Amino acid sequence: MARSALLNVMVQAAVKAGRGLSRDFGEVQNLQVSLKGPGDYVSQADRKAEQTIRHELMRARPTYGFLGEESEEEKGTDGAHRWIVDPLDGTTNFLHGIPIFSVSIALERNGEIVAGVVYNPAMDELYTAEKGGGAFMNDRRLRVAARRVLSDTVISTGVPHLGRGHHGKYLVELRNVMGEVAGIRRLGSVALDLAFVAAGRVDGFWEEGLNAWDIAAGLLLVREAGGFASDKAGGRDVLESGSIVAGNEHIHKALLDVLKKPVS
Repeated sequence: MARSALLNVMVQAAVKAGRGLSRDFGEVQNLQVSLKGPGDYVSQADRKAEQTIRHELMRARPTYGFLGEESEEEKGTDGAHRWIVDPLDGTTNFLHGIPIFSVSIALERNGEIVAGVVYNPAMDELYTAEKGGGAFMNDRRLRVAARRVLSDTVISTGVPHLGRGHHGKYLVELRNVMGEVAGIRRLGSVALDLAFVAAGRVDGFWEEGLNAWDIAAGLLLVREAGGFASDKAGGRDVLESGSIVAGNEHIHKALLDVLKKPVS
């Protein structure tokens, strides 16, 4: 596949940060048995990955804005472009030595996501997309799964936990969805959830209470793989709403309908 110069910069930044995270992940696994524990080390790894990404991106395009999870937003002098970065999506997995985490980088132009990269270091899988150019995993073209009926599907989701609200509301949604599908999965990395939808590994995904850096790159992957993604109200303003429902045309619509149902 041919990549633009900007996408190449994003790929280089993601892979470089991912390799650093892989080295740090080995140390975290060792720290699991120490008295200190891995918490402080993971925070350092997260910040270091963002610094690596920021350096690579801003060196290439110093006038662009930068929104990252680990730092204050930086307004660019360009005015039209903004990098949206999650240097370690799946921090809790990383903290516990679970090898499901990712680096997520998106480029926003005039409020629209035009390029996205999600890198899964543990599996060395690189997901890329540019608006109008399709979605790819390690240069293989991606398409969302073709299943049309919820009863045939495996759906991924994010489960609210300590410190996150709406537990009761989520349990209603989960009860309604679990009665309609063949399986439900919780990966622990939103960027990989959406990448897996794009790759057809799971048929759909829903979650709310998210930030722009959780969603931005994966959102483009899904859409460029022929999928549909909206907020839970069915609108396209996903980054602002913090909620997302994704799948192919049929599963996306069916999920939206099920999520609106009250408890039976």
